[in-house]
Amino acid sequence: MSKIIWILLLFAISLMANNSQIAILNDNINRLDTTLKGNIWLIKYANYNTYQNLLLELQQAQNQLNDKNKSTQNSDEINNRVASLKEQIELLKEYEKSPFQSMLAVPEIEEEYKITNPIAIIGGFSYLKRLKGEKAEYYSRLAQLEVAIDILSKKQNLLQEIYDINKTTINYTNLVEINRTLGEFNIAKEIATTTFGVYQARLDEAISRATDSLTSQIKETLTIFFTIIIVILIGFLLKFTAKRYVTDNQKFYTINKFINVINFTIIIFILLFAYIENVSYMVTILGFASAGLAIAMKDMFMSLLGWSVIIFGGTFHVGDRIRVRYQNGDYVGDIIDISLLRMTIYEDITLTTYKLNRRSGRIIFIPNNYIFTELIANYTHSGMKTVWDGIDIMLSFDSNHKKAMHIIKNIARKYSKGYTDIAKQQMNKLRDQYNIKNTNVEPRIFSFFEPYGINISVWYMNNSYGTLALRSTISAEIIEALNAESDIKIAYPTQTLFMGRHTGKIEQQLKLDKENLD
Repeated sequence: MSKIIWILLLFAISLMANNSQIAILNDNINRLDTTLKGNIWLIKYANYNTYQNLLLELQQAQNQLNDKNKSTQNSDEINNRVASLKEQIELLKEYEKSPFQSMLAVPEIEEEYKITNPIAIIGGFSYLKRLKGEKAEYYSRLAQLEVAIDILSKKQNLLQEIYDINKTTINYTNLVEINRTLGEFNIAKEIATTTFGVYQARLDEAISRATDSLTSQIKETLTIFFTIIIVILIGFLLKFTAKRYVTDNQKFYTINKFINVINFTIIIFILLFAYIENVSYMVTILGFASAGLAIAMKDMFMSLLGWSVIIFGGTFHVGDRIRVRYQNGDYVGDIIDISLLRMTIYEDITLTTYKLNRRSGRIIFIPNNYIFTELIANYTHSGMKTVWDGIDIMLSFDSNHKKAMHIIKNIARKYSKGYTDIAKQQMNKLRDQYNIKNTNVEPRIFSFFEPYGINISVWYMNNSYGTLALRSTISAEIIEALNAESDIKIAYPTQTLFMGRHTGKIEQQLKLDKENLD
């Protein structure tokens, strides 16, 4: 009897030890399940199992519905159950064939991004970032799968130990289920590893091409950038040299503008030839476009041509005083700017504004094409700073006009002497460029017979930029000198009015005039 008790006692102790060991193993399994919580592969597999269970429940419900022995009330409940199951199955449709179909599918690699200009470099970096992100994401999936397999393998070992200790149906079922699950995961790993290898090769190739294209474009952009910087620096060097050796501000301004235009043109051509693949195609397009634009925008192209004539011909410079005639109107002013399309002049107070316009100080824009169609006179061409100016004085017929001419010429010579000396120097320089016959710049005086008297016209050299001041001074001196002479009278238009009581005398005078004519 005592032997049986000892056997039972030993069995109880063994049972308690087994239960304690199984409890420890179950705790380890729970910890593994906690670790697997949130693993995307386990979630997908759980959804797959749910889909299979729903299919089984739907089949059972439909079998019950086909049973003719069920009541109408039960049929309605089953119908509702079938409808609910179908809706749930539809939501899990992606798990119809495989639990990991969406996880094993690799994303389509985007079409190769063309990096052909500096702006596309930003898009190129984004493209590379997306490709690398897709690669990292798929690699992360594969890493999670390996983690899941490792944990499931540990769980399988624990369940195997539990089954070895206690060979119950539940433990056997759990072991079969974990074996099946682990088998599915191992198959998924094989597929994922193969798929990822192919996908990684394609992805690496796309990343390599994009990197090479991006690197090439960055190098090309830097080359163009430094080329443009060199062109700009050369422009600054030329400007510095011109400023150092060209003392004339007007010439320096023209040279500065010309350098700016050349710099801009060179930079435009650098960019065009750098970023247009087919240059001959571009030339052809530009040829047709230029022909069309030349017709549609004739005035603008003529202005551009006029600009080249002005700059290279040296006809006009910034600072020159010019006179423009347009539609019977005269405008006199100083050139303050010469752009590609027009000259800008500042209208000064001159004899023209005094006699004709009666206003001044306007900014007037003259299209460059006017040099081909309108009259433009330059008062200061080739460094000339003086112009001929003249004053007319009308004397009565009984005045001592020779004496008056002597007085007037002396006054003009006195006040214009400084400008006469300047004009002599400038005229000698001008003869080097032009065939000038008469280089006499001394004051000149002429007398003409007019209906109302003798017109004395005196001409003298004056400042091109300030003719009115000297004209006013000389005029005042002439009037004061002539009024001091008793035998010189300044004439002006007069009229004689005859009233009614003198009619007889008028008729008598007319009769005498007629007899004299006969």
